[in-house]
Amino acid sequence: MTKGLLVTYALWALGGPVGLHHLYLGRDSHALLWMLTLGGGGLGWLWEFWKLPGFVAQANRAQAQKQRPEKGIPPLSLLRFAAQTTVGIYFGLVALISLSSMANFYIVGLPLAVGLGVLLVATVGNQTSDFKNTLGAAFLMSPVFYGRPIAILPISLAASITAQKHRRYKASAESETISLRLYRLGLAYLAFTGPLAYSVLCNTAATLSYVAETLGSFLSWFSFFPLLGRLLESVFLLPCRILWLLVGDPGFTSRQFQEWEKLYEFVESFQDEKRQLAYQVLGLPEGATNEEIHRTYRDLVKVWHPDHNRHQREEAQRRFLEIQAAYEFLSQPKKPRAS
Repeated sequence: MTKGLLVTYALWALGGPVGLHHLYLGRDSHALLWMLTLGGGGLGWLWEFWKLPGFVAQANRAQAQKQRPEKGIPPLSLLRFAAQTTVGIYFGLVALISLSSMANFYIVGLPLAVGLGVLLVATVGNQTSDFKNTLGAAFLMSPVFYGRPIAILPISLAASITAQKHRRYKASAESETISLRLYRLGLAYLAFTGPLAYSVLCNTAATLSYVAETLGSFLSWFSFFPLLGRLLESVFLLPCRILWLLVGDPGFTSRQFQEWEKLYEFVESFQDEKRQLAYQVLGLPEGATNEEIHRTYRDLVKVWHPDHNRHQREEAQRRFLEIQAAYEFLSQPKKPRAS
């Protein structure tokens, strides 16, 4: 059945952030992506206003050429590559919050989550990529920065580069019933949101603390770029500021906007508490120089190395790990707090 442009625009206006118009056009991967990201944070949904005529034409052309799929290699798209990397990082952060307690998470769970995020973007529209090679690249990169949230970044970059290298047009496929398509989308949506919902509902306090730690680690990636870090901080507050401008209600700033700011303040305070604890572990006053931190670390490592404390091996191993974690945290450059 030929797809109509007016119907597409109507569905875009009514349910665009959850991908109704993409479901209508048969773009199930794009619909799922919008369901999981709420239309790319709203920005992707607004950007699509100018792209809908092309989407409709592509859907109608695909129906007319079911027996003659497109040949060749799709052109390289920097926008798609950036989207793959961003969604891969997003999937990784969600996995960190909801699945990090599973065994071998950084070797199995994290690269799988990031790779699936990259592949989801790779299959948007009339393109796809090689699943095995993309996931293989993600798993091969997983030992880099093992056990640290920053591991998400190289995994996502490697998977995105591999997905772009193996990009191709989708092969022709038989039409499927809407019930089967909705069933498949529902399973994918539950697989993504189920673990996260369980963590939030059944372990709220721990989840909130881990969200703060994950966001704090994410912001610390940009310590070398203060302007970019401040830009990201502004992005956290952007939704509330936009709503404040649209609504124009002074009462908004006294509640919702302040609550949103409290989340970021909680992230900052959580990082400050970790810094204070790290100083206590090393027995140093706050504000100690890098040279003092390094010298104290070397002395404590010699004292508490498990091989030198066979009579109290468990205690020495615990202290040794604490000292290593404290030194690693204090060695990270401290991001200047925005005014």
